[in-house]
Amino acid sequence: MSIIYSTLNHQLRVPLASEIHSRPFLKLQAPERISHLAVYSGAESKAVTSIAHEQHALLAALCAHFAVAAPAGTAKYFYHDFGRFRLKWECHAEFATYTFAESLAEVPALGEMFEHMPVTQLPGEWLLRLQGKMLVAAHVALCRNGESTEQFARSLARVFEGNVLAGSHVMQGGELWSDFAIQADGFSRFVIRDIDMRAMQAGRLVQRILEIETYRMMALLGLPYAQQAAASLNSIENELVALSAAMVKAGESGKENAPEQDGVSVHDLLDQIMRLAARIEKLALDNSYRFSASQAYFRIIEARIEELREVRIEGIPTIEEFMDRRLTPAMNTCVAMLNRQEALAQRIANTNDLLRTRVGIVQEAQNRQILQSMNARAAQQLRLQQAVEGLSVAAISYYVTGLFSYVGKAIKQTGVNLNTDLFTGIMVPLVVGAVWLSLRHMHKKMHAH
Repeated sequence: MSIIYSTLNHQLRVPLASEIHSRPFLKLQAPERISHLAVYSGAESKAVTSIAHEQHALLAALCAHFAVAAPAGTAKYFYHDFGRFRLKWECHAEFATYTFAESLAEVPALGEMFEHMPVTQLPGEWLLRLQGKMLVAAHVALCRNGESTEQFARSLARVFEGNVLAGSHVMQGGELWSDFAIQADGFSRFVIRDIDMRAMQAGRLVQRILEIETYRMMALLGLPYAQQAAASLNSIENELVALSAAMVKAGESGKENAPEQDGVSVHDLLDQIMRLAARIEKLALDNSYRFSASQAYFRIIEARIEELREVRIEGIPTIEEFMDRRLTPAMNTCVAMLNRQEALAQRIANTNDLLRTRVGIVQEAQNRQILQSMNARAAQQLRLQQAVEGLSVAAISYYVTGLFSYVGKAIKQTGVNLNTDLFTGIMVPLVVGAVWLSLRHMHKKMHAH
C-alpha cells in the first residue's frame, strides 16, 4: 500500500517533514570530552553552491582518512561513530561545524580532561586544510562531581588560567562555566557539570552552548565592517555638509539663476552629489548583508541563552549578563552603523532632490529668457514685414499702373481721343487702393485660418 500510494505525496513532503529532525543533538553521558570546530568559508565572495561543495570536500577528505563513506553532496547533516570518537557534522549557509565527542570509562581530574581531547586524534594533514578558515575552536568537558559549587569553582582557576569566569545553574540540573576566551592551546573552554540532569539533557545543553559560541563569533564578523564603515561615513558626511553649505550660501546670495555660484556651477554640484550617492550605495552593498546576518545570529544567541534557564550562582555573572555586557555593545555598533548608513543615504537623496529642483528652476528661468527674446525677435520681424508690405503695395501698384498706361496708349492708337497721361494719373489711386485692399483681405483670411 505504501508503494501504491507513495505517488500521492507532494514531492517536497518528505524533505520538509525531515527538516525538523535533521539536526539532532548528540547523546551524551558524563564523563565526556567534546571538541568543536566551525569552518567559515567567506560567504561574501562565494556562491552558496561553491561553499557547500568546499565544505563537503573537507568532510569527504576526513571520512576517506578513516575509510568511512562520506554523505551525498546535497547532505546538510552527517553523523558517524568512528570508534575513537563520534562525529556530528552540520553544513550551514556560511559555515560548517564539526563536533567530536569521546566517552570516558573513568573520571579523570578536571585539568586532565583538556589534555587529550578528541581533536588530537584527527590527521594533521586534514587540519592543515583548515588554514585560514577555522572561526571557532572549542573544548567542552562534561563531568560529574559531588563537590559543592564553591569548591568546584575554586578548582576551575587552573583550567581557565585565572580568567574571570561566567557561570550559572542551567536547565535545573547542571552547571555551566566558561570565560569565553581563547586559551594557550588555541581553544576556548567550557566546563559542564552534571549534577542531576535527566536523560538527553546533557546533549541539549552542549549543543546550545556550542551554538552560542559559534553564533557569537559569526555575529561579531559584522564589527570590523562597522569599524571600517565609520571612516567612510565620516568622509561622506563631511562632503555632504560642505556641499549643503555651498547650496545654502548660493541661495542666500540670491544667485540661484546664475550659471555659476562662487566659481562652481550648479551642474558641478549635481555631479558631486551623484558621486556621494554612488559611494554610499557601494558602501551599503558591501556592508548590508554582513550587518543583517549579525543581527540574525544575535537573535539566535538570545534565544539559546533563554533556553538555558539560568539561575544565578552568587558572586558569578551569568552567561546572559556576560553576553549583554560584552556582545550587545558590538551588535549595537553594527545596528547604529546600519541605521546611520541608511539615514545618510536618505539625506543624500533629499539633497539630490533639492539640487535637481534648483537646476530645474534655473532651466525654467533660462527658457523664459529664451522665449522673451524669441517674442521680441518675432515682433521685430512683424514690424519689418509690415514695412516690407508697404513697399510691396507701392511696387505692385507701380507695375499695375504701367500696364494700364500701355492699355491707354493702345486705345489711343485705335482712334479714340484719349489723354493717356490723364488716364494713367486717374488709375494710380484706384490701383493703389485696390492693391492695398486685396493684401488686407488676404491677411485677414490667413489670420482667420
